[in-house]
Amino acid sequence: MDTPNDSDTLNTQAMPTITIDGKKIECKDRQMILQAALDAGIEIPHYCYHPGLSIVASCRICLAEIEGGPPKLVPTCQTPVRDGMVVHTQSTKAIANQKQVMEYLLVNHPLDCPVCDQAGECYLQDYSYKYGRSESRFEEEKYKKPKKDIGLHVLLYNDRCIMCTRCVRFTREIAGTSELFVDGRGSKEEIEIFPGRPLNNKLSGNVVDLCPVGALLDKDFLFKQRVWFLKSTPSISPVDAGGENIWIHHNEGVVYRLKPRYNPEVNKWWISDDTRYSYKVVQDDKRLFGAMRTQYGTHVEVTLWDAVQQADTELRKHHRDHGDGSLFAVLSPMLATEEAYLLATYVRGIDPQATLVLGPVPRSEQDEVFRHYITKQETFRIQAEKVPNRSGVQRIMDRFGGPTMDWTTFCAGTHVSLKAGWVTGGYHSHWVGNELPATLKKSYKVVQDLLPSALSESADILLPSAAWVEKSGSWENYKGMVQSFERAFPPRQGAIAEGEVLAKLLNRRYDPASIRQELGEGFAAIPPIHATEADEPAMEFVEI
Repeated sequence: MDTPNDSDTLNTQAMPTITIDGKKIECKDRQMILQAALDAGIEIPHYCYHPGLSIVASCRICLAEIEGGPPKLVPTCQTPVRDGMVVHTQSTKAIANQKQVMEYLLVNHPLDCPVCDQAGECYLQDYSYKYGRSESRFEEEKYKKPKKDIGLHVLLYNDRCIMCTRCVRFTREIAGTSELFVDGRGSKEEIEIFPGRPLNNKLSGNVVDLCPVGALLDKDFLFKQRVWFLKSTPSISPVDAGGENIWIHHNEGVVYRLKPRYNPEVNKWWISDDTRYSYKVVQDDKRLFGAMRTQYGTHVEVTLWDAVQQADTELRKHHRDHGDGSLFAVLSPMLATEEAYLLATYVRGIDPQATLVLGPVPRSEQDEVFRHYITKQETFRIQAEKVPNRSGVQRIMDRFGGPTMDWTTFCAGTHVSLKAGWVTGGYHSHWVGNELPATLKKSYKVVQDLLPSALSESADILLPSAAWVEKSGSWENYKGMVQSFERAFPPRQGAIAEGEVLAKLLNRRYDPASIRQELGEGFAAIPPIHATEADEPAMEFVEI
């Protein structure tokens, strides 16, 4: 029977001391030996244990001897500490067990590390080197199992599976959808999907992250890149208001995958598939590149800074001709908060009564909630609000005060005084229909956007913007939590971050950290992230 993870019920009042391989460590009361050891920086090999899932103690490689305890090896992942306990993970019996477990797991495991996507991140490789035998004694032919397509994003290489059941437990305890189960017994065991129920839930990609070997692989990443070539940059999900923390894995200006970044207050160890595959727009062939201006009714190419200078000149001219209240700025909820601040500062610097407009906020019908299959306790929530920074942009608009407007009111076209403005987009899909809103039809407009649309085609000045992976800043999620994100690599030639353009117009440098200091409370305390995945505690070092 599954054993609940001890991390939820720790008693912090008592601090028992135990000894592991001659090293004394303090640990939390009723904490499991394995977690206590990992917290103290002592490695104990393990496959099936994960702090976000129930404990099954099935892989058996974490077994150790306890002085004065049972006359046999015990699973450290499932044995709670007690004061004065002496644990031996390097004893003759423990080492013999580790070697036997590794030999057993490798009996039918294919020797395809050179072509396996998990190479470089594989527990089986690491533990084989550290705890396995130097030579194989297996002489028979390996038993081969078929590769299976088990869902929209996931492939199962059954012959690589070591039956840790992390994936099965995830679909039951986190996703609550229970698509996966263990079919068969003994050497015939396989991970399988229930008939007619493929692994298509919105958290399915997490089983790839959980798999300690190369059994579950992401179709999108398959054979695309070797992991040791990838660089990691911390960032935030751009596709909803949840603020999921992620790592961007990239190489030479190309994003290859997104992985969860642990944050106990936001997404724990998981991310949604919406977030996981949101990077694809970065490499979209339809992306806008190269500045344009309208001349004799058609777009002609111009240098970036010539376009910016003309945009500034025309906006100032319209203000002189039509007076205060004639300018507007559309602040997209895809902007970094710092960029929204610079845009509001710039347009209000020209026209003190300029109207600040909150860009459209696309929503699904309701939040998507995932629950434990038995307790029905909420485990994950995907927000219905499909932009990352509505709260941050709204906060900037409230800070500036003066005339403000929502997108629906702006599109109605009843404000005839609005003559010219600066429009930002950056959405991952077409956010303006084939028919332009009345206000945008009749006004002079400077447009910064990511993808082509009716708006970009009718722009008087078009400035292709950078994707979120190509700039730095901060976003505020639906809870009011402000989180910073870092640029993974510069924009492609012909595109530029909105903040860089606006900072140039304000005769300053785009420095998100200094802008947050200007914004004061709620922003000043958010430091830029300079972490790497090597600095982050591994998932085994953290607790629920």
